[in-house]
Amino acid sequence: MTGEEKEKRAAERLRSERERLYAMAAYERMHPECTYICGVDEVGRGPFAGPVMAGAVILPRDCEILYLNDSKKLSPKKRAALYDEITEKAVAWSVARVEPARIDEINILQATFEAMREAVSKLSIRPDIILVDAVRIPGLDIPQEPIIKGDAKSVSIAAASVVAKVTRDRVMEEYAKEYPGYGFERNMGYGTAEHREALKTMGPVPIHRRSFIHSYV
Repeated sequence: MTGEEKEKRAAERLRSERERLYAMAAYERMHPECTYICGVDEVGRGPFAGPVMAGAVILPRDCEILYLNDSKKLSPKKRAALYDEITEKAVAWSVARVEPARIDEINILQATFEAMREAVSKLSIRPDIILVDAVRIPGLDIPQEPIIKGDAKSVSIAAASVVAKVTRDRVMEEYAKEYPGYGFERNMGYGTAEHREALKTMGPVPIHRRSFIHSYV
């Protein structure tokens, strides 16, 4: 392949990526009257251990972050790079967490809502509207638009997804050092075969969600 052909191919990939991002900003364009559009998403509803986290991100209207996508579709390396770019370019961003004991106390859905409310409240700027993945957050007096699979359809929600995911993964990697043997650095608290076997042989640690693991302990 010649240098010219490589350049053409790279230009085509860039054009295609920008078209994808433009499509992902469709929900944001539906609200031209709003200056501050906030994406909100959670991560960690399903794991046996660790906190549930929520991210809230307000991006500038003209912000372009190439390859931004639902965090589940990205490699750890790409997520980390996007995390740095998002937090640098965002008008405002925050992450909030709810700990396992609280999850056991009020259930995972209510804990997720609690994390989402806190993430929004921690923003340095009050949003004009919130785009949120799948659900409507109770207890907020800000207009909301729930979007099914929003982390793959909205750049704002995708940004919140990445920020929350990277933050939680780093927390679980630190817990892996404190509680070795459960594979937290690999499974991030999810109930893999390795994790379930460790529960049976070693028992739970303080970051386990007791309401999630009663079948294994």
